[in-house]
Amino acid sequence: MRAAVLTRFGDPLMVREVPDPEAGGGEVVVEVLATCVAPYAAEVFGGRRNYPLVPPVVPGIGGVGRVVHAGPDATRLRPGDLVWCDCTVRSRDDALTPDITLQGWSSRGEGGARLAEYLHDGSFAELMRVPTENVFPLPAAAGDDPARWAALGVHVIPYGGLLAGGLAAGETLLVSGATGNLGSSAVAVALAMGAGRVVAPGRNRAALGLLAGRFGPRVRPVVLTGDEAGDRAAVSAAADGPVDLVIDLLPPSAPSTVARTAAMTVREHGRVVLMGGVGMLGGEDLALPYPWIMRNSITVRGQWMYPRTANVGIVRLIASGTLDLAPERVRAFGLDAVNDAVAHAASHGGPFDRTVLTPRGLADKTG
Repeated sequence: MRAAVLTRFGDPLMVREVPDPEAGGGEVVVEVLATCVAPYAAEVFGGRRNYPLVPPVVPGIGGVGRVVHAGPDATRLRPGDLVWCDCTVRSRDDALTPDITLQGWSSRGEGGARLAEYLHDGSFAELMRVPTENVFPLPAAAGDDPARWAALGVHVIPYGGLLAGGLAAGETLLVSGATGNLGSSAVAVALAMGAGRVVAPGRNRAALGLLAGRFGPRVRPVVLTGDEAGDRAAVSAAADGPVDLVIDLLPPSAPSTVARTAAMTVREHGRVVLMGGVGMLGGEDLALPYPWIMRNSITVRGQWMYPRTANVGIVRLIASGTLDLAPERVRAFGLDAVNDAVAHAASHGGPFDRTVLTPRGLADKTG
């Protein structure tokens, strides 16, 4: 098969022939139809993000595909089935605290690195080997536009954070980092889940206008100035009532003060979910006042990725039309144009911009 290979950090990806993957017990081989290219992929491949990838490696974060071969433990999957492949792989020998690797992308700790040695390659290839439990059936409609459905890999992340925070219908949510690729997704997903109001702070006025124009009065944009006290007051005013839940999806480049400003708008007995990259590349740590957390009974929790069941939930939201993918801007690239795709993703990382690699595709496509 053909695949895009990262041979060394800082070098362009090389498209070349590699051996076809073979499924062992508890695994599925999938033909990759479409996979999203993250806006920060260039930072990963350039080494700036210090991800624990070990070249040579086929990168890529999950994707839409068709089953080629399913092992004997698969009782429902059949060759030809249209499926979503989740990149979040968990070890099977510890149900309480499993090691985790993001197949073809990243890992956590020594155990995650060992798991990545085995499930090394991701979705920038014509074929991919995936654990059976990471393969989820898709509705037939997804086959009409797999490139658009590849956005599953974006939307499932904030969906997992909103599940962790217990977002309930009618609640007010604040999305820290709302103008980014993941943050704007959180706005859309929260509204699909029934949020009554979403406060969207950010510095990018155009992106804030896009959110307000797409979703109407349930979204309350706030232009941040950098003054922590003033921004907190502006956010509280926009909420026009208590903020029940804050989800932070800021990138590593964001200062911790922005995350703190957002977190401290939450009401008494409110919840804060941290999913972003603040502090991962250095800088000040997030400092939340102990007395404020304790006396207001605030719940602060981290959430890396999402539970397996979130894949089923996000597929249902999209299939029902509750989460509408139609307005998203999708640019698809064939495998030979993978480096163009990475460059395009880096310069088109705003709200609802999707850059997609189609390993079996023959031509670029915009939709």
